[in-house]
Amino acid sequence: METNDNSTSRANPRLKDRFHVFARSTSDAMGSPWAFVTAILVVVIWGLTGPAFGYSDTWQLVINTGTTIITFLMVFLIQSTQNRDARAVHLKLDELLHAVSSARNELVDLEKLSEEELDKLSLQFTAIREKAKVHVVIAKKGSDEQGKM
Repeated sequence: METNDNSTSRANPRLKDRFHVFARSTSDAMGSPWAFVTAILVVVIWGLTGPAFGYSDTWQLVINTGTTIITFLMVFLIQSTQNRDARAVHLKLDELLHAVSSARNELVDLEKLSEEELDKLSLQFTAIREKAKVHVVIAKKGSDEQGKM
């Protein structure tokens, strides 16, 4: 399925695939317990070297620069992974909507609607929920009355 997003469709497909593999594996690795332990060790080692460097500005700059660069790069990798995951979930939901005959097919690509259109749909679903609550209460009353007989 081709996307309508021009910013993603212009890129070289092989480069995009390589980036997605890199982003996914980096995101998985950085989200692991080992990555957290490694980060803790780096901070502890950095802290322990403070006296050797006299807690100098350069010593402080090392950790500040390192963490800033890593954070800056990780933002893009995580965002790429999140965008891809969200897109996959939307496509799966669209397929389910398409497959269920009683589903409203106009809900496919719902994420592309304006905020106003989403608010209107939200109100429709609130009304459906409220109607369902009434039916549940009525059904529960009926089953309670039958149980007493």
